[in-house]
Order: sequence, then C-alpha cells, then structure tokens
Amino acid sequence: MVVKVWCDGCYDMVHFGHANSLRQAKAMGDYLVVGVHTDEEITLHKGPPVFNEQERYRMVRAIKWVDEVVEGAPYVTTLETLEKYDCEFCVHGDDITMTADGTDTYHIVKSANKYKECQRTQGVSTTNLVGRMLMLSKDHLQRGAQEYNVDRRSSSDMSSGACGRSPWTGLSQFLPTTQKILQFSNKDGPKKTDKIVYVAGAFDLFHIGHLDFLEKAKELGTYLIVGLHTDPVVNRVYKECEDSRYKGFNYPIMNIHERTLSVLAYRCVDEVVIGAPYAVSKELMEHFNVSVVCHGQTSVLPDIGGEDPYSEPKRQGKYQTVDSGNDLTTEKLVERILTRRLDYEERNRKKEEKEMAAYAAFMKQKDAEVQPN
Repeated sequence: MVVKVWCDGCYDMVHFGHANSLRQAKAMGDYLVVGVHTDEEITLHKGPPVFNEQERYRMVRAIKWVDEVVEGAPYVTTLETLEKYDCEFCVHGDDITMTADGTDTYHIVKSANKYKECQRTQGVSTTNLVGRMLMLSKDHLQRGAQEYNVDRRSSSDMSSGACGRSPWTGLSQFLPTTQKILQFSNKDGPKKTDKIVYVAGAFDLFHIGHLDFLEKAKELGTYLIVGLHTDPVVNRVYKECEDSRYKGFNYPIMNIHERTLSVLAYRCVDEVVIGAPYAVSKELMEHFNVSVVCHGQTSVLPDIGGEDPYSEPKRQGKYQTVDSGNDLTTEKLVERILTRRLDYEERNRKKEEKEMAAYAAFMKQKDAEVQPN
C-alpha cells in the first residue's frame, strides 16, 4: 500500500526551511502531495506574497522530495481535501499557522487525528528573509568582522517586527551539520559516462530565475555541479558592480550555509561545491572532470587581479553562455520588496503579533499541564 502524505502552505520565497519540512514529510510516507495557496488567499490571511502563485507552484514542483503539487489549495486544511487526494494524514512544522481571524489552520485535521508534526528549521522563514532586506541586517553573514568595513549591529538594535523575529524563527545563525547536508545531498556521485556541467555563483535567495538557469544548464550534460561563492566574495561582487542598484551591501541575504541547502533541495542539482573559488581554474576542471562550464546572461565582474574568471574554460573551448529565458535576478527580487516596503513591514508586524499571542497561549497551556492538582 502506498502511503500518501499531504503538506500545504504559501511557499513564498521558497527556502531550505520549506524544503526540510517537505523532506521530513516525505520520509513519513511514500508519496508527497503539496498544496500551494493562491495569491488571493495569502493576501487575505497574511499579506501580499513576494512571489506570484505561478512562480510558487513551479518552485515547489522542482523540489526533489515533491511528487505532486495541488494548485490553489484551501488555506484551512480539511478532511475533504485529504480524501480527495487519497492522503492518509497532513504534516506541518511545530509552529502555528493561523487565518486572518486567528484560527489554527490545522484544527480540523488535528481533531480527527489526521495530523503529524515535523521539526521546524530554526532561524529561517519568509518573514525573516524579508526582514533582512528591510533592515539591511548583516548578522546572518558568515565571516569575521574584519572581512567587512561595516558596523555590526546586535539583534537588540533591530526592530523585531521588521526583522521577523518571531518566537519560532528567531534571528538566523544557521549552521548545518554534516548529517543535515547528507540528508539534502544525492547519494550517488557521477558515473564515468556522465557529462559534467559546472556553474558557479551566489545563488542568493534562490528563486525562479535561478531554477530556470540551472535546468537549462543541466540539459547540456547529465550531472550538474553548482559552485557557491563565500559570503565575503559575494559581498565584494555586489560592492564593486557598478550597476548594483541596491546600496545596502548586506548581500548575500542568505549566508553560505543557507544557500548550500537551498540549492541542494532541487532535483536538477547533483552536487554543490561549498566556498568555490571565484575563478574557474584548470585544476578545478580536472578535479571534477568538467566538460562544460556555464554562466547566465548577467554581467561577470573580473577577479581581484582584473582577470576574467572564466578565461580557462574559454581557452579550453568548454565555456557556454546559457539563456534561461528568465531575467529575474536577486537584485530585482529585492527591489520587489523594497518598492512595497510599507506593505511588507505591516505584514511582518501583524504576523509577529499573531504568533506572539499564540505562543503566549501555548506556554500558558503548557505551564498549566505541569502544575500539580
């Protein structure tokens, strides 16, 4: 008997926390069905989403543990929904999701014992990521203070509402263990017959533009390796790039540990090089037996010495520019949020208020349970 599992949510700005919950849910059964809410439903209950519904449907479908996506899933999970898609139970993280009027969206399936919890990935949420952009926070970056000529503000100096510091998410200092990386990684390495494609970049706030590019790159071979640049390298690139319109210079918005898991979550990616060198060297290409090196349509900043970071693959005739057909960049994504700053600040404030109230009620109930009669 195939055990079908149901998950649902907004999946706005899909990140490794979403992917980790889906990974855990899939492990509880054999087939994972994921319901994704419409823009209209999200706006009603939470505030405006960053990504539109078509983008969100596409991103969730590409996650390696997802077998089926249901578009326009209802915001409150019902028994009828589980029956319609032949799912045994619903899985959600160990936080609380509520409707606009404060109702637990899973109260029906909980009452029917059709609900299971998975462990939430601490320190990350869509609200938290939006907050990093709005506050120009740098506390998420993985580096020593000497690597940047910046003043580091403590979390107490920041507006908790804008930063998205709910009682469940907190301020991100996410550090993955080797076990977590293995859970996200593919078990098998490349075969001798594989044609290996290598791409490198920041892949910050992994989005639909990144996904379209990587899937196009994968078509040029059979095994895709993604090199991720370190936080200091990414920060340098944004500081020195003349056409960077966002002057906060707190890129990358997600640190290298978060970006690693975000990229590994997608089925088109076979391997990630954590902290890849900015220049693609002869030694790197030989080590990974690279047949094709790709870059997208965005401009390439020279290496520190002024050299073209792709000079070696070009010399070998192994370099290709890939047109994904999607011009979305991380900078444009940040602009989406900054142009609607007040809307998103209000969204974060309301979400935190509801979560704080729910958390207080949860702790009160927990205290009452342990009190002696």
